[in-house]
Amino acid sequence: ANAEYAEEPATRVKFPKSLNIPGCSTSLSLVGTGYREKVFAIIGVKVYAAGLYINPSMPNEFSPWKGKSKSEVEQDPALFQSVYQSSLEKSLQIALVRDVDGKTFWDALDEAVSPRIKKPTPVDESALSTFRSIFQALSLKKGTLILLTWLEPSKMLVSVSLNGVPTKVDATIESMNVTKALFDVFFGESPVSPTLKSSVADGLATTL
Repeated sequence: ANAEYAEEPATRVKFPKSLNIPGCSTSLSLVGTGYREKVFAIIGVKVYAAGLYINPSMPNEFSPWKGKSKSEVEQDPALFQSVYQSSLEKSLQIALVRDVDGKTFWDALDEAVSPRIKKPTPVDESALSTFRSIFQALSLKKGTLILLTWLEPSKMLVSVSLNGVPTKVDATIESMNVTKALFDVFFGESPVSPTLKSSVADGLATTL
């Protein structure tokens, strides 16, 4: 009901429609939300809600998709590649809806990221090590917010806050393979949150 927020329906998490993000030169706009579910002993458990924010100028780069339907947008990997390859900022906000051990969170993320990097270079290994070190010692409580912010395709900022929206950058990841793999985890052919990709496609189609 609040025009300043969009609620992710399955988890009831509210995402600000506009957000100031550490390291970004301008506030970013929300284009879609979804949730991540893990299955334990055949029971689906919601782990987090997520929302994608983009630089408000980014849709100007997507003129080839103007007038396309949501299903056309969602099924066209080229559009999501254009979002990734844009030099304008985009950020994924993850909001935990249950307590998660930091190591468990990282292991689940690494399980999705690592197979997407066929032959890791020393740069990739260093980036993954930096990424891992952020989460290993943390106890991520329900309500923890994590921002994964792509400043450009090969440079990503990681910010974590156990209380409200993060206000600082906790780590910088500089590896094209790692940042691309992470984007693919959420917006590639087999996304970990189909609801997020579908909602973002809807948001982009509406914007265009």
